Formats: sequence, structure tokens, C-alpha cells
Amino acid sequence: MPKIQRAQQTVYTFLLGIVKKWPPEEVLLEFKRLFLYNVDGVTSSAIDAIYEIVFANDQAEFCNTLKRCCYILVNNWDASRQVSSIKELLAAFEEELPFRETASPTLKRLKQWVDSFRRSQDFDDLKLFVARYDRQAEEDAPWANRFTSYLLVPQYINLKNPVEQREAARALAKQLRHQFKVDLAMYVARSQSAQSVEQPPDNPTALGDDVLRLIKTVVAKRGNYSYLSLSNIFLEQVKNVSFEEFKQSLHKYLIFSADQRDSEFVQALKERLADKLDNLYKDYESQQVNDALILRTSNRVIDFLTTENRQEPSSLFVLLLSQGNPMTLVVTLLKLILISRNSRLYLEARIADLIHYYENLPEKECWWVVNFLEIFNVTFTIYAENVQYNLIHMEPSGKKRSWQDELANLDAYRVFSQLRLYRRDENEADEVVKVLDDDEAVVSLSPEKAMARSTVSTRLPGVILEVDEEITEIQV
Repeated sequence: MPKIQRAQQTVYTFLLGIVKKWPPEEVLLEFKRLFLYNVDGVTSSAIDAIYEIVFANDQAEFCNTLKRCCYILVNNWDASRQVSSIKELLAAFEEELPFRETASPTLKRLKQWVDSFRRSQDFDDLKLFVARYDRQAEEDAPWANRFTSYLLVPQYINLKNPVEQREAARALAKQLRHQFKVDLAMYVARSQSAQSVEQPPDNPTALGDDVLRLIKTVVAKRGNYSYLSLSNIFLEQVKNVSFEEFKQSLHKYLIFSADQRDSEFVQALKERLADKLDNLYKDYESQQVNDALILRTSNRVIDFLTTENRQEPSSLFVLLLSQGNPMTLVVTLLKLILISRNSRLYLEARIADLIHYYENLPEKECWWVVNFLEIFNVTFTIYAENVQYNLIHMEPSGKKRSWQDELANLDAYRVFSQLRLYRRDENEADEVVKVLDDDEAVVSLSPEKAMARSTVSTRLPGVILEVDEEITEIQV
């Protein structure tokens, strides 16, 4: 194995050296010579190293090598905005490869392994980095493209992936999430202006005009009955209780304030979730609840509500969405994240599993799932991201309204948004995310030191964009 690792390092060092100095077209040609054309290039040591890896007859190690080499190029070209080069890299795998006839078993094996990589999930993951540059009309693009930020999560939480892939996936997901937040804020501002009648603003969702009412509905739930207030009350109440008592309280917390108009959903959730929680970690019931148990329990409930085998939707997910009100399910998931913030990535990974399960279906055939994903995306952008939305009553009234009244009269309100964008220290250590199977789920975050705060605001009609450099310490 050390011999293979030395060969891999030779290839990585060679590519890192040329990608920072050579024009992209020359780097791409050298990459093709190494993996696709099998001819000598500028350095014979790199191609000798490729042959060394292939000769070892370990296909998994070869695929890991090829994958990491791709991400070395993708990361560097993305940083220098060489978009066309990234597209050409992926297109190179689709070309008719000029393999010469040979009796060499090593070269035949190399061709077979490259073909296998081209048909693998690893190559499909690589395509996500080109999808954002696709200029196809939105109606022609696959519906799953709108949720690429979630599809990237499994790539950067998997510690088995090369560090270059994890960094690229995390950076792209963060960029896409930020872009959606800005686009949603701008849509909210412009859709409520007088110019919106003549020139409708671009809607970043597939919900149409309903997205504005959705935002108002979520924002109207505030004060003592806001989801954040309820989560804080719950966490205070379960301090120092036994795990058995915690499970009972968690069940009540998730059901509390659910939309009673959706009685079938509430009843199904109440009965099925009670059975799941009752049988969960019974050996720990006499122990005092702690952060680890809260994290593990929240992750298991996420499994019950989304996908338990990480391949197909859970029966509870199908049952709850079949009732026709995805908002109640979204709120239930949100309430879980508000009491277990470190479960956020775990939830997003399960959302990615659901997308993968349905992505090959036409949007019309799985609209009930797409609708859930759209509502999920908007709700978590409003409530779980660094975004603040506020309702302003536009009709003069001296009477103070309750949030129930606000829900009944949302047309009388306008919504304003505020984004706080946190700038991280460039020298900050990488986030380490580790999601383990059933009995463990650990999320480890690097500690950050508090830094001086400076705020710059740019005001537009109906929207406030704030750049906030404050970095707070995170403790797990």
C-alpha cells in the first residue's frame, strides 16, 4: 500500500504544480495524456506512477486517484473562474477515447477502469459542479438541479472522499445557499413594489405567487408561540430529566401547536411517532438526558420522518405527505433542528437521499415531493439561516393583533427581509463533520474566536442587506 500511495502522491504533486502555472488547455491535455490517451507527456514519472497504480490491480484505489485528480483541477479552475475548462474536463470523458489496440493487460485494465468511472456515482457527483453553469432554459433543466446545495451535502460530510472533493462540495453548497437567500430576499422586495405589475421579478422557487404567502405564514408565527421560543422553553424544561421523560416531552413538543386543520396528519404523526420513540434506546431510559442523547434521538426522528434506510422514503414520510399538507411536516423537522442544531447537516443529507430517490421521475409525477422540498427550502432559509424577515402592517389600525389574527389577514401585511452575512477567517481550521450509523452521530466543529464586529448596510426598497463580520465561539 505505501508503494501505491507514493505513486498517487507523484500524480497529485505533478497536477498541482502545473495547474498553478500552465494555461488550462495545456493542463487538460496533460490530464488526457495521463488517464485517457495513455501516451507520454511532459513528465514520464507521472505516467509511470499511473501504470504503477493500475499494475497493483486495485480498482478502488485507481478510482480514488482519478477522482482526486479531477477535483484538484476543478478547485483550482473554479478559484480562477475558468468555467469553460471545468466543462471541458467533464466533456473529455464523453469523447471517443483514442485507445490504440494493445496486448498489454495493464492498458486494457486502465481503459476498463476509466469507462467504469465514467458510469459511476462519483462521476455523477462531479457533474454537480458544472450544473450551476448550465445556461439551459429553466424549464428544460431537471427539477433536482434546484436543490443542488442539498445533493452536495453527502459529498462533504463523507470523510472517505478526498479533501479536495469535500472542500469543493462545501464551497459550492455554501455559494448556492447564499445565492438562494439573496434571490429570495430580492424577490420579496420587488414583488411588493409597484413595478412588479409591469415587470414581474424572478422567482427563485417553483411555488409561484404562493411563496409570498408562505413567507408571511412562517414569519407571522412569532412572539411566545414562535418556533424559536418554543424550542427554548422545551430545552429549559428537559434539563436534568431522565431520557424516558425526555422522549415523552419531545413527542408533546413536536405535536404542540401543529395546524389542527390538518387533523389527519396530526393524528398520524401522534400515533406513529409515539411508537417509534417508545422503542428508541430503551437501555438509556433511566439515564439523565444529555446533549449526545438529544443529538442521537433527533437524528433518529429525522430518519423516521424522511428515510430510514437512506435509499427510499420512510413509510411515515409517504403517509404524512399523502395527507396533502407538507408545511406541517416541514415545521416538525424545523422544530427538531431548533433543539438540536448539530442535526442540521444530518437532515440535509437525508433530504439528499429523498431527492436521489425521486430525481428520475418527471416533476409532474412527483410534484407532491417537489412541493415539499420547495417549502422546506424556503422555510429553513427564513428560520434556520442567518436571515431575518419581518411583517409590517400596512393598514392603519390602533388595535394590537395576535399572530392568529395575522394569519387570517396576511394580505394587509408586507414582508421585509434582512440578511446577515458572516465572514470567516481565511485561516480557520476546516469543519470536520462525522455522521455515523445508528448508535452514533457526531458533529465536530472547529472552535472560532470572537472577533471585532463591523456592519455595512445597503438598503434597497423592501430589503436590507447587512454584512456582519462577527464570529462567535461555537461549543459542542
